[in-house]
Amino acid sequence: MALKLLVIRFSSIGDIVLTSPVVRCLSTQLKDIEVHYLTKNRYAGIVESNPYIAKVFSFKKSLREVLPDLRKEHYDHIIDLHNNIRSHRVILSLMRPSKSFNKLNIEKWLMVRFKWNRLPKVHIVDRYLETVSFLGVSNDDKGLDYFIPGVDELDVKTIYPQLFHGFAAISIGGNHNTKIMPADLVADVIKMLNLPVVLLGGMEDYERGELIRQMTGNKSVNLCGKLSLMGSASVIKQAHSVMSNDTGLMHIAAAYQKPIVSVWGNTIPEFGMYPYLDNQTPSLIAQVKNLDCRPCSKIGYKECPLKHFNCMRMQDTKKISGFINGIS
Repeated sequence: MALKLLVIRFSSIGDIVLTSPVVRCLSTQLKDIEVHYLTKNRYAGIVESNPYIAKVFSFKKSLREVLPDLRKEHYDHIIDLHNNIRSHRVILSLMRPSKSFNKLNIEKWLMVRFKWNRLPKVHIVDRYLETVSFLGVSNDDKGLDYFIPGVDELDVKTIYPQLFHGFAAISIGGNHNTKIMPADLVADVIKMLNLPVVLLGGMEDYERGELIRQMTGNKSVNLCGKLSLMGSASVIKQAHSVMSNDTGLMHIAAAYQKPIVSVWGNTIPEFGMYPYLDNQTPSLIAQVKNLDCRPCSKIGYKECPLKHFNCMRMQDTKKISGFINGIS
């Protein structure tokens, strides 16, 4: 009889993409294994096309929507990669053996509050994999996965002929304003690039994208709010390189081993969420070091608490553009 496992990660885009090595390693390294995945409805599409996942459960508002069906599965183990009150409720409700991911909340709090760095120098992917090591699973070093259904693939170079000879993709959004590079600095980078640029983001980023497009003329195409997540992933898959704030599209770019400039504002790579790339893929971590106020949060704010926003305003745009231009 197949070993049946439930992996839990409710949100968000990047965090779910970062769990992809776990489900792949479970499915390929264990015999007679069936991996199920529990997430929020809005993120189910990220994992529904994953061939290593046999079944996806999702809910819109309440766990009561899925708990009856989950109980019928009689899981051998629950792998809790979210580790919050809601995931604990699932574990208590199903009454099955479980293992929860260590979120390092104390270490992160010490870093934010006192700037005491007690964080392990380990990427979150490897910490996710540590959670399933008791099953004899180890890192296969094949990186992240992101699967796009064929119907969602698009040929952006045909739609926009000016991109035919190559383009860079720039993800301009973020869940918190203090993680977003200001529009004028993004425009400064684009003006120095040798390639045209596709701007990616949600509908909430459209006006910022239009402002950047106006500042850069015909060097940029604003697709913010015009594509689904899968459509944006398809653009990233075709891009020469990617520049992104600390957000989900950065991790999708890493899944395709794209050269990446990751731009960091109030958060820091030491939290373990930097691009998960092999040693051959060029990458640049763009950050303003030696700021006494940074990190000011492990997540982000609506605006800079100190009003100066130096963690973004002082970014070296020449260094960023020079890195992208230097990629062969």
